[in-house]
Amino acid sequence: MDPAQVFGEGSHDEIAYAVGPSTLGAVLVARRPAGVCAILLGDSPERLRRELGEIFPGADLTRKDQALARELTAAVGLADRPWAPFAPTLAIDGTDFQRRVWSAVQAVPPGETASYAEIARRIGAPSALRAVAGACAANILAIAIPCHRILRSNGTLSGYRWGLERKRRLLEREKSC
Repeated sequence: MDPAQVFGEGSHDEIAYAVGPSTLGAVLVARRPAGVCAILLGDSPERLRRELGEIFPGADLTRKDQALARELTAAVGLADRPWAPFAPTLAIDGTDFQRRVWSAVQAVPPGETASYAEIARRIGAPSALRAVAGACAANILAIAIPCHRILRSNGTLSGYRWGLERKRRLLEREKSC
């Protein structure tokens, strides 16, 4: 599904964002008045800014590092401590199905994993494996909605919006908690 269909094509939302370095690369945190609407991971701040614009086309994006210092610190902290709670309020956009998937993903305890099939069963849609994978791929709240904890049924790593190496590192960090 096209992110613009879910997150509001033509929207004239005002979205403030901040970018900082982490042990997983650059982190971008974006906030609407309702709360943090995106946490993105990547290799460069510029690429993350472009991705934010693609997710929220038509939104007024303004970089406000100082105003979002608390949110950025919390988001960067998740890179080192993916088991830690994320204190800022999340403004979670998505379809009803995506929200059900993300809620089930958030219920997977730190240091544990679940399969796409398990998540599909938990939300009452046991045959929706591909749709569950699609919802995980559409997640724009990296680590706060811990899709990195979702694996193939055989326990191997599968796709991760921000790269398999980041997924592997997050899982290794959670094992140590």
